[in-house]
Amino acid sequence: MQPIAAWRRLLAEFVGTALLVTAVVGSGIMATTLSPDDIGLQLLENSVATAFALGALILTFGPVSGAHFNPVVSAADWFLGRRTGTGLTGTQLAGYAFAQTGGAILGSILANLMFDLAPVTFSTKERSAGHLWLGETIATAGLLLLIFALARSGRATVAPAAVGAYIGAAYWFTSSTSFANPAVTIGRAFTDTFAGIAPGSVPGFVAAQIFGLILGVGLLLALYPTVGRSADDIVVPTERLSS
Repeated sequence: MQPIAAWRRLLAEFVGTALLVTAVVGSGIMATTLSPDDIGLQLLENSVATAFALGALILTFGPVSGAHFNPVVSAADWFLGRRTGTGLTGTQLAGYAFAQTGGAILGSILANLMFDLAPVTFSTKERSAGHLWLGETIATAGLLLLIFALARSGRATVAPAAVGAYIGAAYWFTSSTSFANPAVTIGRAFTDTFAGIAPGSVPGFVAAQIFGLILGVGLLLALYPTVGRSADDIVVPTERLSS
């Protein structure tokens, strides 16, 4: 048996990220339609749908690509695994990030089309403030801690439920509603709906997510010095299938 072919892994990351953003944006549109006068209920509906969708997508695509769906997860996987020869290579990291970002943009377009909106409607929702950036930093660092701690302790099999639960909860305990993902952040700029973010707010969110990446990796190295040995099991272990 041979490792999974690169194109299959990239396709899994592309389609998985696209469907994740479709779920985020589509459930946001549905929430505003069903509960137009209750923002709290809209957020609840959006967060529950996102959490369930994320868990299902990790189960679906994890055996092929690991189900990163997130450039900061892929970057942490590369950095932590490089000294032990595990995880992604630099070339694979670039491919994953490109596939994830392209998939995220497609996801917004698909959601717009499903709800009879123009394919691309750039968001006008400004999300530029220090407290929001702090929320993104905390959300991203926490996500990385969860994913890599599960792998290092041999509990990666519960990652679909745990990661979905964390993101669903982080919608509520972070000021930014926990984007925690540069690709998803870029994709959500392409929809002027509940889940959107104005293009001008994207750089600040991405910078905060990179800070979260640095913080999360630092904490992982302090808490789990040998965490790099588990980089092949992020977010869940891939299967060794014939190419």
